[in-house]
Amino acid sequence: MLIVRPVEKKDLSDLLSLAKRAGVGLTTLPKDKKVLAEKIEASLSAFKNKPKLDQKAFYLLVLEDVEKKKIVGTSGIAVGVGIDKPFYTYRLLHITHENREMKKRVDTELLQISNDFVGATEISTLFLAPEYRKSAAGRLLAKARYLLIAAHRDRFSDTIISEIRGWIDDKGKSPFWEGVGRHFFDMDFEQADQINGQGNTQFIMDLMPHHPLYTCMLPASARDVIGRPHDSALPAVRLLEGEGFRYVGAVDIFDAGPTFEVHKELLWSVRKSIETSLGGVVDGVAASQEKMVANASLKAFKVVLGDVVETAGGYWVSSDIATALHVKKGDKIIFTPLHKPKEV
Repeated sequence: MLIVRPVEKKDLSDLLSLAKRAGVGLTTLPKDKKVLAEKIEASLSAFKNKPKLDQKAFYLLVLEDVEKKKIVGTSGIAVGVGIDKPFYTYRLLHITHENREMKKRVDTELLQISNDFVGATEISTLFLAPEYRKSAAGRLLAKARYLLIAAHRDRFSDTIISEIRGWIDDKGKSPFWEGVGRHFFDMDFEQADQINGQGNTQFIMDLMPHHPLYTCMLPASARDVIGRPHDSALPAVRLLEGEGFRYVGAVDIFDAGPTFEVHKELLWSVRKSIETSLGGVVDGVAASQEKMVANASLKAFKVVLGDVVETAGGYWVSSDIATALHVKKGDKIIFTPLHKPKEV
């Protein structure tokens, strides 16, 4: 069985192994044991403390293969983006220049550095071991975060965003970085990516150009990847769009990956979620995996795939689900469909 749960201190070694497999560009999952340990501590604190939307908090979930006793994926939620440190993006703006005498009109775009997502909640840090990607594990890992939001809405701000990795070639080179960032930072993309992943945003403020950049003056290779997701991120993009996220014309300042945005109450999984008291437990193993089922706890939050059956006596689950979630009759559970109707 696969279970999504909050990260624990014992998961550090597995988490580091995952980070080393993630490649370049996933700054929220750095290949640094000390930084990962700090992220675990931050998550433990977030799950423990009372919600404060004017302060930064980070919730880190892991996907555990229970039989193998191994962490095979991770996903996170960051609250209070930009509150303690600037959260920089490039805004893609449309500009029109017109001369009426010559009846000449020129449409162009420019990139304006901005920090306008302050206070938002960010869906982040999604990575799944490749050998698990052909199952429903990826969907479970990604969408379990929305059940956490649905169950504890007061902990998350209204605006939900998600940054997607920008396009890089098979040699790990970012065309956007080569066309823009390298000229100002004088370092390789991977090095800048690593520094940023360690939480050092001051160097961005110090070195990044503050004036708008006209995209027509950039190399074609850089222009072509503005807002283009990494090839491996396309399934994640489809999941985001299925939840109601939309590209809002903001891109990462390093690799030009797109930023998506949605209001938390418009998240499809949140809208379709049902929180109820467990009516009973039937012996056996869930025959269907069409729903994500979670307990309504915070510290002991867990999500599994299975089914919830509505009867005259309320909502029932199988004993394997009840055992995994540590729930019994009368306890609160929350569930939502795994697929939208068109995705089945």
